[in-house]
Order: sequence, then structure tokens, then C-alpha cells
Amino acid sequence: MDVVETRELTYFLAVARELHFGRAAERLGIAQPPLSRAISRLERRLGVTLLERTSRRVVLTPAGETLLAEGSAALEAVAAAVRRTRRAGDGGPRLVLALKPGGDGGGLLPAILAAYEREPDAVPVEMLLGFGADRVLREGRADAALLYTPRQDVTGLATEELLRERQVAVLPKNHRLAGRAEVAMADLDGEVQPHAPYGARPGDGPVISDGGQLMQLIALGRAVAILPASMRGLLRDDLTAVPVRDAEPTTLVLAWPETSRSRALAAFVRATAAVAAEAAASHLG
Repeated sequence: MDVVETRELTYFLAVARELHFGRAAERLGIAQPPLSRAISRLERRLGVTLLERTSRRVVLTPAGETLLAEGSAALEAVAAAVRRTRRAGDGGPRLVLALKPGGDGGGLLPAILAAYEREPDAVPVEMLLGFGADRVLREGRADAALLYTPRQDVTGLATEELLRERQVAVLPKNHRLAGRAEVAMADLDGEVQPHAPYGARPGDGPVISDGGQLMQLIALGRAVAILPASMRGLLRDDLTAVPVRDAEPTTLVLAWPETSRSRALAAFVRATAAVAAEAAASHLG
């Protein structure tokens, strides 16, 4: 099997993203001639043309487009492995769980943590709160994450489904739709919907970095948001939530890297699944 070094991938990705050798070299902090030679060596080793070069432009070939996508994922995986390795050797065993504030299906987390503490392979749990939990998991800064699909991307991750929820529109109490028993997605046409800096973007509104900022924007009448129904318990007094009858249900999942072999993480998955099953049974009862 041909070996491709991470440095070569880094060089190629810089050129593929800039589509300009001069700008890519400047971005990498190297001279242009050695960059061009490195790309040529990579093409010879792979036996394909990655970039079509003319005096006026640089264009990716189909092979180059493939390496751009696959190479980006490979470098991200390597970086994540390095972060996880460093964390494993720094400060003793622990499990880092990423989630957005309130992102535990309306209060499952205390029961999950209590159940996990009873597991023989349990280690201390550290919370990483904030938007972009799927990204920090992929980056290796967390061992597991509570995510809502399909809004957050779980491609390539192992998952355990915990809870399916209806979605609600979060509105200021003086909004034109606030008094309705329910609304349709069409009723929200033209409303500004902010989005997180990472992941799916439901609208073209401002980028928001935390839940407090989101709630403030909604209270000021600058935005509305479609959120899982369990978020109702976190609303300010000047906000209200109206069910959206035709919004796709959202599913709370526990996600973790498919390649993980951690016994502590396996114990956390077991505890989480057991608590979710008990909560579902209680709800049905």
C-alpha cells in the first residue's frame, strides 16, 4: 500500500482549498517551488493527476476532489487521535461528555450520571457544555456527546438512540403566533432563524454561540428558533413555545467514536441506554 505522509496531505489540502500555489505556500509558510515539487511527488506516487495546472488557474481533477474530501477527514482523525491520546495520559482517567446546555432530553443526565457511578468501570465525568458538541467530539476533545439528530451530524459515529421528541417554535410572548395551540412550518416563513457556528444551519440569521445569546435574540424579537420540546423548561418568562405540527421529530442520541475500545465509555453507554429505556417505560406507563 502506498504511504502518504500527513505533511503531504497538509500541502495538498492547502492548494486544493486555495486553488492557487502562491497563496497556499504563503498560508503554509513555505516557498512555492518546494510546494509544487511536493504535490508532483504525491501525484507520481499515487499514479493520478490531482490538479490541472494552467498559466491562469488551478483546477481539481475528480481524483483531487476525492483526496480533498478523504484527506480532510483523515487529517481530522489523526488530530483527534492525538488529542485523545494526550488526554488519556494527562491527569488520570476521566470521561469527557459534550452537550449543549439543556441538551439532555429534559433532565436525563442526573439519572445517567447516578447510574454510571454504579458501574465498576466508571471514571470521573467532565462536562463540556456549549454549541458544536458534534464537532468537539470529532476533534477528540470529548469522548462522547449528547446530540440531537438530524440537526447535528452523526455520520461515522456510533450512536445509541435515547429519546424522540416533537419540536416547538420558541417565540417572544408578544409574537403574532404566540397564542396559537400549534403552528406549521409555513407559518414561520420569513422569520429569522439563527444558527450555530458548526453543524446544520436552519436559517440565514446571525451566528449564535450559546443558549443565553439565542434566548436574548428571541426575546428582542430578532429571531425565532425551532427546538426540541424538552427545551420548554429552560425558557425565560418573556418567551413561549408553540408546537410545530409538521416539523420533523428530533432524536436525542448518545454518540461516540466508532473506533473506541474504552471500557469506561462502554460502561457509560450501558448506563445511558438503561436510563433512557426506564424513562421511556415510565412515560408509556
